[in-house]
Amino acid sequence: MKLWGGRFTKPTNELVDEYTASIHFDKRLAKQDVIGSMAHVEMLKQCDILSETEAGNIQDGLRAIAEKIAAGKVKMHVENEDIHMNIEKLLIDEIGPVGGKLHTGRSRNDQVALDMRLYLREELLELISLAASLQEALANTAEEQADTLMPGYTHLQRAQPVSFAHHLLAYIFMLQRDIERLQESWKRVNKSPLGAGALAGTTFPIDRYIVSDLLGMDGICDNSLDAVSDRDFVVEFLANASLLIAHLSRLCEELVIWSSAEFKFIELDDAFCTGSSMMPQKKNPDVAELVRGKSGRVYGNLMGMLTTLKGLPLAYNKDMQEDKEGMFDTVDTLKGALQLFSPMIESMRVNKEKMQQAVSDDFSNATDLADYLVSKGLPFREAHAVVGQIVLYCIQQGDKFILDLSLAEMKSFSDLIDEDIYQALTGMAVVNARDVAGGTAINRVHEQLQTVECLLQETDEWTAQKYEKLTSVKEGAHLS
Repeated sequence: MKLWGGRFTKPTNELVDEYTASIHFDKRLAKQDVIGSMAHVEMLKQCDILSETEAGNIQDGLRAIAEKIAAGKVKMHVENEDIHMNIEKLLIDEIGPVGGKLHTGRSRNDQVALDMRLYLREELLELISLAASLQEALANTAEEQADTLMPGYTHLQRAQPVSFAHHLLAYIFMLQRDIERLQESWKRVNKSPLGAGALAGTTFPIDRYIVSDLLGMDGICDNSLDAVSDRDFVVEFLANASLLIAHLSRLCEELVIWSSAEFKFIELDDAFCTGSSMMPQKKNPDVAELVRGKSGRVYGNLMGMLTTLKGLPLAYNKDMQEDKEGMFDTVDTLKGALQLFSPMIESMRVNKEKMQQAVSDDFSNATDLADYLVSKGLPFREAHAVVGQIVLYCIQQGDKFILDLSLAEMKSFSDLIDEDIYQALTGMAVVNARDVAGGTAINRVHEQLQTVECLLQETDEWTAQKYEKLTSVKEGAHLS
């Protein structure tokens, strides 16, 4: 007989048990389920719904079960459907019928919503820490390569030279937005739905705020219907995760391109590459390619969750069981990518000479020649045309670039060009000419690195504060 089977006359079909059970994946919520139950029991005691003896027995039983689960001594059963019913059954087996009082004043509907929030807030902190570690790895490389020049691209065509550090900083600030989005979502994740019951609350005189405080949450979900049917926090996480992995994927694309024989701007460490079973010479950037490829599954998890929620009436529906696997998969996918990314960046070799050669052997200083002519009084549109003619002339000569031309050749296009043009069009001069806030001039790059240092410190302080709060939750209030 199932714990809910009082009104049924037949046992559940075995195929139905297998199809509808979620224990295969929601067993990951065991720790959160126990912690939430401990807080619930403590609240029931404080509200005189359970006696001190009953509450103590239940909490002791939950601790014993938690230890057995952690030690791998517990087998979960499909016929008990989910982690909640499995733990309740284990509790009754452990301490007897009083274990059946654990579920007083709550439903699996508000229980699972609580477990998922407790789980996700922990994972948010770890993902934020991992993203910050990647920022730090990129910043360290940028600091070392501040005066390394590379072609900047638009349309994957060489456009203007930039500092390699400036290019890496662009990804650091992308990651900063990702971190801020995850931090912002914390306050919506960290609300307690417990006490909402199945959909309408409970007749027992519970105090929902006690549970919220015991669990270190920032208040309660205000409406019972919304509390059990809300999965916005999951969608928001999946959307934020999609942006984060999009940024990682873009950087992976560049790593793959830069490490190719056609570019040779960088070399990835052997530890983060693989070989070919057929071609002995191959060194493939598989880690970067896989991160790029796994972006699709994260996007898919977002679309799957949105589709599941799209037409659901209030309040809880069994469809919402589909909320967990995509969330778990996205957490695992992101954590795996971020854990690999930092050491991959830290160990990559930068081919400074090859980048410098690329900056020298192109027309990425053409805009600066136009700006030079404008500074001599020529309208920009006319200067643009003059430089276009110079570039065409170089191309027609076969293997010349602007700085390969003699002063006489340049003057044949404009008398405004003087000897100082040769200094003005060097790669470093072109880079340092972009001396505006956020620009690629070397001093501006160092400004950005200082900003990043402050941002990393702020993230570290925010994360440490949250971790301290969660640690105190587990160690205090009878939850440890």
